Amino acid sequence: MPWRWKVQGRIFLIGGLGFMFDAWDVTLNGILIPLLSKHWSLQPADAAWIGTANLIGMAVGAFAWGTIADTIGRKKAFTATLLIFSIFTVLGAFAPDIVWFCLFRFMAGFGLGGCIPVDYALVGEFTPRKQRGKVLTAMDGWWPIGAALCGFISAGLVAVFGDWRLTMLIMVLPALLVFWVRRSVPESPLFLIRAGRRAEAAAVIDGLVEATGAEPRAYSLPEPQAAPRLSPGSAWAQLRRIWQFNWKITTAAWALFFSILLVYYLSLTWMPRILIGAGFEEYKAFVTTASMAAVGLLGVVVAALLVERVGRKWILAITGPLSALTLVIVAFVVDVPSAAVFWLLVFGFVVQVAIPVLYAYVSELYPTELRGSGFGWASTFSRIGAGFGPLVFASFFWPEFGLAQSFAMAGGLVLLSVLWMAFFAPETKQRELS
Repeated sequence: MPWRWKVQGRIFLIGGLGFMFDAWDVTLNGILIPLLSKHWSLQPADAAWIGTANLIGMAVGAFAWGTIADTIGRKKAFTATLLIFSIFTVLGAFAPDIVWFCLFRFMAGFGLGGCIPVDYALVGEFTPRKQRGKVLTAMDGWWPIGAALCGFISAGLVAVFGDWRLTMLIMVLPALLVFWVRRSVPESPLFLIRAGRRAEAAAVIDGLVEATGAEPRAYSLPEPQAAPRLSPGSAWAQLRRIWQFNWKITTAAWALFFSILLVYYLSLTWMPRILIGAGFEEYKAFVTTASMAAVGLLGVVVAALLVERVGRKWILAITGPLSALTLVIVAFVVDVPSAAVFWLLVFGFVVQVAIPVLYAYVSELYPTELRGSGFGWASTFSRIGAGFGPLVFASFFWPEFGLAQSFAMAGGLVLLSVLWMAFFAPETKQRELS
């Protein structure tokens, strides 16, 4: 089928908005750490739990919702993740203390953790093969938009009203997206076929043919395979299938997710606090972090232009280690404001070339029956690193080894991951989804 903005493009926009709110919420952790440290008189190790609780919730949600999406369908799972995230983020604004706040952040993360694996499965399965690499890469353009909006809007709210709660109440907006999802997004035909719902799959395909103006032609649907039933053990069963499918590929996916996103989440979580400690005013620290995220949109554009020409593996092999190196440079020049801002912008650009290619790559490594859960488990592993990484970073590595060496250690993990990928994972450029 041809690509049409009113058909596949609408699904791209809806999935992208869900992804945008994911970025908004993760970036919000870095904004809240200095604000709540002052509000509740928190030490750095205690304040780190603000981000850790949220990201660990995302880790649990990523594997749970990946399996749920492979079981009940992409559309229902996407709707539920948005509602849970929105409700518990708003509840966090009314938390009486740090314990309740972290509990609400965990539950919000649980809902939001499902957005990325469900998003990419849904968008990827509706996108024509010729455009799939560019579209899945362009999906990550929503991330710098969400992260930048969070930084700029939060800085404005805090500067004008001086109340951190307003930065969370605004997250009622994702709940409104649910109504658009229910009206405008069909269920994935690949999922329907696999679930034995052949008549529904045929109706969706015929509707897509008509809506896109594609030339009608005869087609056949494959026989359904045994779909996993949703149960407490279904997530673990999917995990076993992921490793049985190909342990070398799964190792590559998990290692890349863990290391590259650890570097990025360290910067998002602690950069406002690092800049404030280096002498930046609170407002300027938030705006600088938001600018770091905003320039990433250019990185996504570059990634979308290069991904089908250069291939997924080469881009990751270059930009992954390079992003970690620029963060080390930031640590050395953080006391020089102009140099720190320049290298943070470089970091924001380079890392956002790597991340969208990473998401597109991992979503293409697995067959349909494992795509949601394969991506979800890789995301889970990265969220665990992103959750406990900033906590360990603030409690041990940063005070023990210093900022630059701590960032360099994270960069070493990135280098090991891309070396494993180079030898043991395939290139997926222009490969047909099974």
